[in-house]
Amino acid sequence: MDGGGGVMHDPARALHPLLRRHRTATDCLDVTPIRPRMQRAHGAATIGVSCEAGATRLRRLFQDGCAKIRLPRDAQAASLEAVMINTSGGLTGGDRLEWTAEAHAGARLTLTTQACEKIYRAASGRAEVRLRLDAGPGAAIEWLPQETILFEAGALDRRLDADLAEDARLLAVEAVVLGRTAMGERVRRGRMRDSWRVRRAGRLVFADELRLEGDLDHQGAGPATLAGACAFATLLLVADDAERALQPVRTALGPAGGASAFDGKLIARVVAKDGLALRRALVPALEALRGARLPRVWRL
Repeated sequence: MDGGGGVMHDPARALHPLLRRHRTATDCLDVTPIRPRMQRAHGAATIGVSCEAGATRLRRLFQDGCAKIRLPRDAQAASLEAVMINTSGGLTGGDRLEWTAEAHAGARLTLTTQACEKIYRAASGRAEVRLRLDAGPGAAIEWLPQETILFEAGALDRRLDADLAEDARLLAVEAVVLGRTAMGERVRRGRMRDSWRVRRAGRLVFADELRLEGDLDHQGAGPATLAGACAFATLLLVADDAERALQPVRTALGPAGGASAFDGKLIARVVAKDGLALRRALVPALEALRGARLPRVWRL
């Protein structure tokens, strides 16, 4: 009531009941900004080859998402060459790639990549790469990707699984470069896990685990790790005659590398100050192991 006995006007009470309820509900809404969900790259590809009339022929090809496979013609190549391509241009947290390769009895397949795979800074999560290789009786399969470049705060989880027949042959390499030294980059933080599992006739013949996490600059400074180098690689040959390549590989790698051979397999590791020095050691070592020049995409 006002002083004259009239009714005082109240705008809030004058609202329609539905409007009053609507205003109350709106006032209770959570107006915290929504973080947008970033688009991620996913890809999967499969290639299968067989031996027909003494020549390796394409038997199966599947591609999905950002994973592509191209088959360049090289008259000088002793095996069928397949180039794996990630059309997303690199990987970051939440991205995933899956590669599968099958070489049936007597077939020869060489797998490589179009360029270096780049692992960019990850805001959350990690990039995942899965590779599966199967080689039948008398088959030969080679996994020869170009280097992986890990950038500052990059995160990568990679796994290689290979199943070989008793007399099958496998040559595999993984090379990693921490940043681009030519651009003045140095990786101080990051995460990387690299797992290898190789079975021959169902028996586990090689298992390897690499894990780098946190302060990579400090971890790589020790003499038992990288001794201050920023590029490194692992090479593996599984074959009946693996021991024969031991001395040529040691010579090619030089004092920055080492190799051992036993029980039908050869394992080698090498470190280098940068990507170019690493490649100069890898090329002759890989060519000694395969007995032929590397695919054209490797040639500078």
